[in-house]
Amino acid sequence: QVKELVLDNCRSDDGKIVGLSSDFENLEFLSMININLLSVSNLPKLNKLRKLELSDNRVSGGLEVLAERTPNLTHLNLSGNKIKDINTLEPLKKLPNLHSLDLFNCEVTMLINYRESVFTLLPQLTYLDGFDADDQEAPDSDPEADGDGLEDEYENGEEDDDDEEDDLDEEVIDDEEDEDDDVEGEEEEDGVDDEEEDEEEDGEEDEEDEADDDLPRGEKRKRNLEDEGEEDPEDEEDDEDD
Repeated sequence: QVKELVLDNCRSDDGKIVGLSSDFENLEFLSMININLLSVSNLPKLNKLRKLELSDNRVSGGLEVLAERTPNLTHLNLSGNKIKDINTLEPLKKLPNLHSLDLFNCEVTMLINYRESVFTLLPQLTYLDGFDADDQEAPDSDPEADGDGLEDEYENGEEDDDDEEDDLDEEVIDDEEDEDDDVEGEEEEDGVDDEEEDEEEDGEEDEEDEADDDLPRGEKRKRNLEDEGEEDPEDEEDDEDD
């Protein structure tokens, strides 16, 4: 079930690949950079392989094997190998899906009209050494390679922090409003209680006044004097007579 296999810097046995067999039939990516590889003749049948990295080896030819063993190849990197002639690349014409080829640091790149010749020889190619026929650079397939992914995560993290702070501020404001509402509610209740107490006192006074109105005038006057702490003149006269 292995889909990607990296064997970079693992020395090959006398320029041959040991242990890589057709058991890896699901491989889609294979990297064998700097393993002192002399030939690709020992590659197993890998029908699902899409990308093959062979840079910094000693391959000088025999590329027809790739068309037989890796028919669905789309990316091939032969940078830093012993490719000297344009004709050495001719077997790659049998790879119809090949649209990216890298030949950096190969002697073939020093030839006059190198790029024009390769694009003419391999019309299915879109990118040669990272650029198309109009010298437009190939898009980076790994956005994290230049740090864009990390910057986006960092910015998103800052935005999330700002959102959390805004939420906290809103909660504080809501709590303050609730407290204000509670205080106002208590003041209103106090006002209501005070009004009720005043009404009760007024009601008691009114009842007393009504009770006084029911008494005879003399009794009423006498009661009023008693409330004021004075004695009735008639009582004083009785005391004098005695």
